[in-house]
Amino acid sequence: MPLLDIKPLRDWPDARLGYDFDSDADKPVLILAHSLGVHRGMWAAALPALRSRWRVLRYDLRGHGESASTDSALSVEILGADVLRMADQLGLARFAFCGVSLGGLIGQWLGNHASDRIDHLFLANTAMKFGETAAWNVRIDLVREQGLSPVIPGTLERWFTADFRRAQPEIISTIRAMLTNCSPAGYLACCAAVRDADFRSTAAQIHAPTLVLGGSFDPVSTPADSQALAAQVRGARYVELPAAHLGAVECPELFSQAMLAFAA
Repeated sequence: MPLLDIKPLRDWPDARLGYDFDSDADKPVLILAHSLGVHRGMWAAALPALRSRWRVLRYDLRGHGESASTDSALSVEILGADVLRMADQLGLARFAFCGVSLGGLIGQWLGNHASDRIDHLFLANTAMKFGETAAWNVRIDLVREQGLSPVIPGTLERWFTADFRRAQPEIISTIRAMLTNCSPAGYLACCAAVRDADFRSTAAQIHAPTLVLGGSFDPVSTPADSQALAAQVRGARYVELPAAHLGAVECPELFSQAMLAFAA
């Protein structure tokens, strides 16, 4: 698989990012950013529909999948800058961007700092602020001491409805394997990024055309969180899907259809 070297910027470390980039240069580009603890493979079920309109660029966040890990805490600013430098190195002046959960935080940063480069912004199952700092510190300490194993069962319960977990055990096993194989150091570094991100005072500055996708049964970024985000972004539309936290996996057809309808 291809790897992209992201050169150091300011005092930020360099990075090597794993990615897949479709070859159809006649279509506009869509960049996909995944959730905490998984990798770019989470988009598999949504790809066929998305590729009907876009040339898709999927990548692994730092410390996830095939991307190089790091022992240093990360910020959404660093992760967002990675997207811009990746786009620059691949010669992409403009693109659409879809991020889920942590990826949606990255999307909010991009909307604040690079709206002029974004054709359409899709913020899925995300919030302006995720939880309380103390709760994130408890999780960080647990993973640092015991690895990811203790947090995986609860993560799967929050990410997918009980009906979906019963009906689709193979998909659940695939996501569980992603979490199990995630680098603990990379997970911890990105936990810090989620913990510290707060767009409550800046979401109104996003001026890219924006669709917020929520999940009716999402306990992580609740429908109220998603609606509050959509209310802050000028002109944003809101679509709620019958899913929990990973709508792109639980109902990929509806997820993709919502994106395609908005872009059309």
